Amino acid sequence: MKRIKVMLIDGSALVRQVLGEVLATDPQIDVISAVASPLLATARMKIQWPDVIVLDIDMPGMEGLPFLRQIMRERPTPIVVCSSRTDAGDRTASEALAAGAVAFIAKPTLGIKQFLGDHASELLSAVRTAAKVRIKPLIVVEKFSADAILPAAAGHGAMIQTTRHIVALGTSTGGTQALEKVLMSLPRVSPGIVIVQHMPEKFTAEFAARLNMLCQIEVREARHKDRVVQGVALIAPGGKHLLLRRVGTQYFVDVIDGPLVNRHRPSVDVLFRSVARSAGANALGVIMTGMGDDGALGLLEMRRAGARTLAQDEESCVVFGMPKEAIKLDAVDKIVPLGAIGREILQQL
Repeated sequence: MKRIKVMLIDGSALVRQVLGEVLATDPQIDVISAVASPLLATARMKIQWPDVIVLDIDMPGMEGLPFLRQIMRERPTPIVVCSSRTDAGDRTASEALAAGAVAFIAKPTLGIKQFLGDHASELLSAVRTAAKVRIKPLIVVEKFSADAILPAAAGHGAMIQTTRHIVALGTSTGGTQALEKVLMSLPRVSPGIVIVQHMPEKFTAEFAARLNMLCQIEVREARHKDRVVQGVALIAPGGKHLLLRRVGTQYFVDVIDGPLVNRHRPSVDVLFRSVARSAGANALGVIMTGMGDDGALGLLEMRRAGARTLAQDEESCVVFGMPKEAIKLDAVDKIVPLGAIGREILQQL
C-alpha cells in the first residue's frame, strides 16, 4: 500500500517533534519533512510534494493563511489545520476552512504534548482521510441561505404534538469531540437523532463508524430515505444536505445535493429548517461549538415552530461562534454546558 507523504509546518520545534512522533506510529504515514515556516516548506516542496500538509496558521507574521491560499490556487493539496485556540486564531481558522482546508484541529497554547497524545487518534484519522480527498481549485461562491434548498414554513409549524420526538444537533469546529461526549452519554433507549457536523466528503463515514464503536446507541452516516428511530443517530454525509421529512407519524431523512448554504454542505440551517417544518413542537434543537453563524436562523425557526432549543455554553465550547449567533437572535430557550446536553436529550423520550 502506498504510504501517505506528510509535511508538517509549525513554528514550534516541540510541536513539530510531537506531531512527528504521533504520525510515526501509523505505518501508512511517512513524514517527509517538518519545517518552521511556509518559506522553508516551499523550498522543500520543490524537491518532494506531500500528499497531505499539516499546517499551523497562527505562526508569527500570519504566514500560514497566505500560504494555504497559494497552495489552493497553484496545486490544490489536502491541508489539515492544527492551530492554537485564540480569538485571532478562531477567525483565521475560519478563513482557512473557507479557503479550502479539509479539517481543523484546535490545540491549546499550554500542555501541547499531553493534548496531542490524548488526541492522537483524531489527528491520525484526519490525515488518513485527508489523503483520500481530491481537492479542486477553490471557487468563490455566493453565500446562499436555506431558501436555496427549501422554503420556510408558511406558519408556525402546525405540527400536532405526538409521542414521536426527534433531536437535531448542529456543530462545526470542536464538534467531533463534543458529539463524542454527548452521544456516549446516551443509553440504548434514546430519542432518534439527526446531526450535521461540518466535515468534508469521506470524513463522515469514518467518524460515524468510530462513534458507533464507542456508543450504546447506533451511530451511522445517513442514507437517503433512512427512517429516524429511537436509539439511532444519523450523521449527514459530507458534501450532502440532510433534511427531515415526516410521513404520517414517522420521520425519514432525505440526503440531497444542492448549493452550499452559509458556505457549507451539509448545512445546519438546512437541517434545522426541515425539522421546524416537519416536526415542530415534537423536536429538540441543539446548536453546539463551531465557527460562523450556520444554524442560528434555523434554530430560530425551530423555536418559533414550538421546538425546545438549546445552545452549548461558552465555557465548554472550543469555538463559541454558532451558539453565540443563535443566542443573539433569541433562538435559544436554554444555555447548557456540554455535559448536560445528554440529559436534556433524554427529556425528549
